Amino acid sequence: MEISALTRSVVKHNHAVISPDGYINSRVPGWENCTVNVIINEQMGANLCQTLVTLNWNSLIGGTTKASQLFVYVICGRCRAAVGGRSEMLTTGQFVYIPIGKDYTFDKPEPGTQLLTFHKVYEKLDGYDVPPVLFGDAASVEGPTYLGDPALRLQVLLPDTLSFDMAVNIFTYDPGGHLPFVETHIMEHGLIYLQGQGVYMLDKDWYPIKKGDSIWMAPYCQQWFTAMGKEPAVYLYYKNVNRFPTTI
Repeated sequence: MEISALTRSVVKHNHAVISPDGYINSRVPGWENCTVNVIINEQMGANLCQTLVTLNWNSLIGGTTKASQLFVYVICGRCRAAVGGRSEMLTTGQFVYIPIGKDYTFDKPEPGTQLLTFHKVYEKLDGYDVPPVLFGDAASVEGPTYLGDPALRLQVLLPDTLSFDMAVNIFTYDPGGHLPFVETHIMEHGLIYLQGQGVYMLDKDWYPIKKGDSIWMAPYCQQWFTAMGKEPAVYLYYKNVNRFPTTI
């Protein structure tokens, strides 16, 4: 018999590992007939929100972005996205970036479709326009080696321009691949594992990680990862970028 008090999930002041065994569903106004799991948000000390949404045949997700921009990625399945007068069917690996002030609708899903969302309050930069709606496909994004290591590949999904104050990337590690040093930086992360497994070091603690797990890393939480097993480890992650490092 499985002991219900066991979990790999951990929540600390500057990082969290959230495994699917502890999900509790949330009701989000305008997101109807779907299962919403709020994995990361401000209540844990984060400056972003990350959700996992599972759709049924009659699911309808709709709303208007206000202070926060929205990034939606199809983990599996397919659905229709209508944003800013443009409508497209999205399938696994495709995504849409929705800037502030835009109406959006996601409907006509294949049952079991899963969407990953990142939300961040947009910080407009003087002299730069708010980014436009952007549809994309991870399969068409190049994945060059990271810091010259052929075992590591990084795909950058959003344009690297100063209009954007968030980045969303896909990081792939071949088995045995690992970060070349312990990272210590101002950027905050939210991420979900799409494939594989490995070990993540967060603030000197070590965690086994596998497909379906999510991680929150606060600014300056020290981090390091190595992939283990017989297939590449792949995760999709958010970070805040391109803004002045202080409000003083």
